[in-house]
Amino acid sequence: MEFRCRLKIILWEKNIKQGEFAKAVGISQAGISSLVNNKSLPTFENAYKICKELGMEVYEIWEEENEEL
Repeated sequence: MEFRCRLKIILWEKNIKQGEFAKAVGISQAGISSLVNNKSLPTFENAYKICKELGMEVYEIWEEENEEL
């Protein structure tokens, strides 16, 4: 199962800079960049922190690749 990260779009819509967000959730800037560019998936702990900080569900941030929009 493949996933597509919508974090880049979400941060842009909420006018949040990646560096500020990385500090807020306690994840390195490189780690957030890797997620945003779909180069990696988060650990459960990091996904939880991201979802909690944004007030969103995990499926709103990571979509299955084969889902139709």
